Amino acid sequence: MATAADSIALAARARRSYVDWLLNGIAGVVQAVLDGSNRLLLSKDVGPALQHQRRDIMVELQRAAPTWLNGMTQLLHGALTSGVVTSSRAGELPVQSMRASNLSLVDNKTIEAEILSSRLALAMMDRASWEFSDLRSRILSLERHEELDVNDVLRPHVLSRIVTSAWQGAGLSHESWRPLQQVLHDEFSNFAEEAYHEANGWLMQQRVLPEIDLRPFIRRSRNAHPGSTFGAGASGTGPTGFTRTSGSGEDGDHALAERVRAMSHANENAGALLGRLNRLISRHLPEFASTTRAEPASPGLKAAISEAQQGIQRRLATPERTAAGPISTPTLLDELQQRKQTLKRAAATPVERATIEIVALLFQSILTEDRIPAAVRVWFARLQMPVLRVAVSEPDFFATVDHPARRLIDRMGACVMGFDATARAVGDALEREIKRVVQVVEAYPDTGRRVFQTVLTEFERFLEHYFRNENEASRKGVSLAQQVEQRETLAIQYTIELRKMLNEMPVQEGVREFLFHVWADVLAMTAVKQGLQSDATKAMKRAAADLIWSAGAKTSREERAEVIRRLPPLLKTLRDGMQDAGVPQDKQDEHVRRLNNSLAAAFTAKTASISNDRLEELMARLETLEELLPETLDVDLDEGLVLDLSGHESAELEVVNEGGSMPTPAMLAWARELQVGGWYMLDYRNRNEQVQLAWQGLRKQLTLFVSPQGRGILFQQHRLAAFLQAGLLVPAQDEALTVRATRSALAKLDVDPERLLS
Repeated sequence: MATAADSIALAARARRSYVDWLLNGIAGVVQAVLDGSNRLLLSKDVGPALQHQRRDIMVELQRAAPTWLNGMTQLLHGALTSGVVTSSRAGELPVQSMRASNLSLVDNKTIEAEILSSRLALAMMDRASWEFSDLRSRILSLERHEELDVNDVLRPHVLSRIVTSAWQGAGLSHESWRPLQQVLHDEFSNFAEEAYHEANGWLMQQRVLPEIDLRPFIRRSRNAHPGSTFGAGASGTGPTGFTRTSGSGEDGDHALAERVRAMSHANENAGALLGRLNRLISRHLPEFASTTRAEPASPGLKAAISEAQQGIQRRLATPERTAAGPISTPTLLDELQQRKQTLKRAAATPVERATIEIVALLFQSILTEDRIPAAVRVWFARLQMPVLRVAVSEPDFFATVDHPARRLIDRMGACVMGFDATARAVGDALEREIKRVVQVVEAYPDTGRRVFQTVLTEFERFLEHYFRNENEASRKGVSLAQQVEQRETLAIQYTIELRKMLNEMPVQEGVREFLFHVWADVLAMTAVKQGLQSDATKAMKRAAADLIWSAGAKTSREERAEVIRRLPPLLKTLRDGMQDAGVPQDKQDEHVRRLNNSLAAAFTAKTASISNDRLEELMARLETLEELLPETLDVDLDEGLVLDLSGHESAELEVVNEGGSMPTPAMLAWARELQVGGWYMLDYRNRNEQVQLAWQGLRKQLTLFVSPQGRGILFQQHRLAAFLQAGLLVPAQDEALTVRATRSALAKLDVDPERLLS
């Protein structure tokens, strides 16, 4: 029997195994970053100045890559003994110093390094969250701790600090990091996922499994936000069944509190269901809990699964729609029932027979779900054999709801399960993609969870393309929503850069305010309509420079004459720009009056003069303004910057600017977890209708829903959270498809547990 000391020693060996794997693979990641960066920076057609800058970055990266690699290697070697990384290099801000940061000022360079590191860590978690969760559960069970040390080398943010600290230590700048950020995120996210997978595999070989009742996960989820790992958020849904209320006072507060509590219970239920299922099976089949099952199926069962898969492919093949229509549900169930009995006869152990029964029960529930259209149900049926193969060989399938096979089924289900499948056809492109996904899974039988994760990622990318380009109901709305986001983002970026340019220039205050509050939006609108480098956009930039020059002190007769000569075409350009940007006529008149006052002040020499050199410098910066813009991901489209989007409303696009109440942080978190493709019931403008989430903007600050008729409804994040909180936006699914199937299987096994052994 293993002692506590043995368990702690095993956890230490697991950490060393993880770090060894990182050390063995880190050189390959650096080379992949070099290759990817070269393709990214040199493949785009840009201006000479920016092209030269990018070449400089590549030269700098090639020169510093060995030092960068050496720095990461040294920091990883330091973690081999202790299992933690606490040292700080090149100005990196360690976690401990954050807690004492109120004692001294932290320089901008250090803060920026922390931001880059945090973004990399988030990218790693997005990619490897389930693998890290499994590894953390195993380590905590061995060490009998509540949580990993904040500087534990297993944590993604520790690896990201190693990467960014060594980057800075190699003399590479933050300015060099930003253009390469996507490549760096992709390569290190994949690297982290593989490292966690290998560490989990090593622990499974040592017969270390997660807690069967999933208590570590459930304990953490009690304080989790809606839509977290064990909520229905895995399929883009959240808790439903609440009484709709938008009132205030004690009754409204009580209803809100009840809703939040119910959401917390929903987060627990999915994990708790799996815990109950495992405990029930273990009572009748103790070896189900004690065996690792982290190995392929027995030879006889493996052959039987392959034969069954081929037979199902032949039997359920539907290359074309026929007059007879899709295969009926009873036919599907009968086919799979016959296959189940054959598989059980081929099974070598009771555990294999129990696994076959459980997977069959899961798919029986899935295939009898009325809201899955008949044409798609056959493709879900064909997933049973690949899922069975994974369930037999990977115990994680029964230990976490975040297994990629479950997530794939839930995502596809969320997209095709609306409110009335009989009245709503699935688009041909979506049906073709589901078919392709299933066929890819069938084609790679021995890759386990990796093939499911690969096709899940591809399916997510397909959905973005599908709603943007192929779905007739959403295509127009998505295009309009993207234009709204692009215009608002550019307007904010132009404002930021104009403030920087004019910060030390003696520009009259009225002109300054006009440029920031009006002309930045005109520039953005022109750039969206005509293009960043179009003649129209350049003309609007020249108008800004002319306005700044005209508002400077004019002390000579020649200068005043030149202002008078330029003024009529300048005012016409200003009015044309405001007209195109949708500024009402009365507002245009008001802006022009204020500008006239500023120009009059220039004639009386009450304003400061601007030298020709400063004006030429300003014009040069305006001409290359797009190259100076901050990264799009750095721009927040929150309500503090974009107070009113109503000017973008049209017959095809509704902008939600009112309704609901101030959302809680939990509701904001839930709003960020909603996923493209999910169906909802929306109560808005005296309509109660079904809508589908079709598009999300950068950092999910904007979200677009579309009705089956093609009308778009655009939400800002705060307003979306308010609608969720008030019950004005309700998910179509009470819970994810596989969660409901698990509940159904559990009920049947409660009644007849002997079917596990038969």
